[in-house]
Amino acid sequence: MASAPVINSRHARVVSDHSRQFAEFAFVYPVISRRSGGLSLGVNLNPDKRCNFDCVYCEVDRRIPGRVQPVAPEQLRGELTALVRAVKQAHLLREPRFAAAAELARDIKDIAFSGDGEPTMVPNFAACVEAVAQVRAAEQLDTTKLVLITDAAGLDKADVRRGLEVLDRHNGQVWGKLDAGTEAYYRTVNRSHVSFARILRNLQSTARVRPIVIQSLFLRMHGQAMSAPELEAYCARLNDILRAGGQFKEIHAYTIARPTPEPWATRLTGPELEGLAQVIRARTGQRVLTFA
Repeated sequence: MASAPVINSRHARVVSDHSRQFAEFAFVYPVISRRSGGLSLGVNLNPDKRCNFDCVYCEVDRRIPGRVQPVAPEQLRGELTALVRAVKQAHLLREPRFAAAAELARDIKDIAFSGDGEPTMVPNFAACVEAVAQVRAAEQLDTTKLVLITDAAGLDKADVRRGLEVLDRHNGQVWGKLDAGTEAYYRTVNRSHVSFARILRNLQSTARVRPIVIQSLFLRMHGQAMSAPELEAYCARLNDILRAGGQFKEIHAYTIARPTPEPWATRLTGPELEGLAQVIRARTGQRVLTFA
């Protein structure tokens, strides 16, 4: 059996390019993703850049207004179908950035709800998930995952829970954000009006229904990395979820990969990130993958 293509330094340019504008599409875009391990088709439900977090490391520049455009499931379905077929027919390789990583751009690893804001904020989230699931089935993408990348603030909404049930039926995963162990650090790094307690409750209740991926970005702020006490508190929050019956597929520990509007938010080195991951593994017993 042939081994899967590996993302390495030769692919640095295409991996760092996560532009959410592609061709004439309003809601879909292709990227080569480190965490997906190859080609990910993004679904941007927030061209208006609406989000309930204002993370210090976010690469979305909200000083430039977004496009106010309601997400129509029918248009989303049509755009995604066209993009899937462009991949299947190798038309994507006509783009220089994908031609440079051709071995990674032929197999769709996942279709991810990830864009310029928080996807669960759209009022018709479940209908959008259903539209994507219909394309996955119609195009026979049997091994392709559906992934919700979320800050977890909206996981308690009734319409979102209906959307999660659709994900569960279509090889879906929830990647829920947890960047902090304490309310103070959460307020500093995520700068959200949503309470930290609500984020933790939502992660816990969601993880009790299906195993989720915890996605955590670690960085330096004004030259300072996460302190040892904060890291211990972070691990304690993970263990709280586990003790309450939650399950994790794995934990993704990653760092800044692209320019951010805040120049004092800077990346960690690979060894620094791996050092944090070793602590998390030791304290929680969970599988931790690093992406530097």
